[in-house]
This record gives sequence, structure tokens and C-alpha cells, in this order.
Amino acid sequence: MTERTYTTERYTAELDAETYIERFRRADYFLKLCQQCGNYGRRYGCPPFDHDPLTVLQRYDWVHIIGVKVTPHDKTLPLSAAGDMMRPVTTALNEELLEMERSSGGMSFGFAGSCPYCDGAPCARIEGKPCRHPDKVRPSLEAYGFDISKTAKELLGIEIKWSEQGLLPEYLTLVGGVFY
Repeated sequence: MTERTYTTERYTAELDAETYIERFRRADYFLKLCQQCGNYGRRYGCPPFDHDPLTVLQRYDWVHIIGVKVTPHDKTLPLSAAGDMMRPVTTALNEELLEMERSSGGMSFGFAGSCPYCDGAPCARIEGKPCRHPDKVRPSLEAYGFDISKTAKELLGIEIKWSEQGLLPEYLTLVGGVFY
């Protein structure tokens, strides 16, 4: 077994869905950002969706937000090390969110970026084929128009850090949730 090269801290918040939608969702702004991303329309977890996200969200009464702060031990790692370091944390948190979804009858929201289930293979959406893992792939909160920086800061007490000079930031942050 390899030694972990990072530490994690976990944060949670729970609030009514209506308040979260009103205070933290900026759908038009984040849709424009999504449209600038190379994953737009090319990943099943990314917009555009074949449904109205707000209609889906309004089915639920509550939202449970989970944040994980991942702090690398080595402060000189290049940004390219983020994927390998974050993969086990992301996978574990995705599984936890999916279990919460199953037990609550809600809908979970994972993380922006590459699909953790297709082992680097291109998304089937590119070829117009069905998702290979529809039981696991979920959109991120960002994909549904939520401001993750504001969510992390105001609800979890975590300020999102960004890379500088090609190095990992002081820590990386994952924010996901379950509407139920």
C-alpha cells in the first residue's frame, strides 16, 4: 500500500433547497462559463441537459452539502499532480453521495472535470451513445448553475484556492451534495 501524500478535512452543511437555490444559484452566469469549456455538450454530466435543471431541483426540500479540503504534504507539486492525488478522494466521495442519493430518494451532484468511471475513455455522449455508467454519473453543482466558491466560503467556511505558477495551491477543494 502506498503512503498517502495528502491530508483531508471534511465539512458539511444542510439547508432547505429553496434557500440554497435562491442564494447560491446563478444559472445564466455559470452556463456561459460551461459553454466556454471543452466538455460542454461532450460529457453526460455537463450541460446542455435534456431537462430543465430548475424543475428538477424544485422537487426537493433539502440539500446536504459536503466539502473536502485536500492538503498535499509536498508544497512544490506541479498542478499536473492534482488528478492522481484527487482521484481516490473524488471516487470515495462520489460513492458516498450516490449512497446518500439511494437512501434518501434524492439526487446527488458530483464534481466538475473528467468522468471517474470511464478510465479516461472519451464520453459516449460524443458519439451519441448512451452513458456507460448512468447509475453513477451525475452532474456537478456547477453544471446546474451553483456558485461553488460562494457555497464553500459561506456554508463550509472554506476559501477556494487557485494554482499559481503551475504549482498546486495550498489545498484543493471538492464540493458536492445531495438534494432530497
